Amino acid sequence: MPSKSLLIAGGSVGAVLILLLALAVGGTAVNRARSGAVKPWNDKAFQAKYVGSQLKEVDRFSARLTLTYDLENMTDGDYHLAEGPGLVIARKLASGGRLSQEEPARLSYPVFLPAWQSARIAIEITQPFAWPAEDDPGYETKLREFVKGRLANAVEFVVYDEASRCRLELPSAWQDLQDTAQASY
Repeated sequence: MPSKSLLIAGGSVGAVLILLLALAVGGTAVNRARSGAVKPWNDKAFQAKYVGSQLKEVDRFSARLTLTYDLENMTDGDYHLAEGPGLVIARKLASGGRLSQEEPARLSYPVFLPAWQSARIAIEITQPFAWPAEDDPGYETKLREFVKGRLANAVEFVVYDEASRCRLELPSAWQDLQDTAQASY
């Protein structure tokens, strides 16, 4: 066999091997991506109950509304919830049930929740607000209006933890809050 033919045959075999290797690696990556994207959100792992709220002055120009919940782990596994890029907190809107992140909410502190146990969690909404003086005749009304504005059109808050694919529904108690909003400072 001439050396030119041998070189062509060897190159062809090498090209076929490289192509087969690329297809095998690419197919595995596609299967991993496909299986990861199909995994549904687990919304049965936790049960939350509204505990209370607190409005605090951050500084003269902003206020923080903190909503507190008791969260029960309904699984056999421990769970850790912490602020980070894979954690999304959105409000579910009463008008149409859409999710909104217009006013950012964040987790107040990390939470460790052992299997079949309960823990307290809190989310915070910090917004610009000209805090009124205590002797202002409209003091309580202004505070109530701030709280109403933060919770207007919200049915509940929903927490998505992308790492564990868990979805936590934090129920509302806004009707009670709107009438009895109080400031804690």
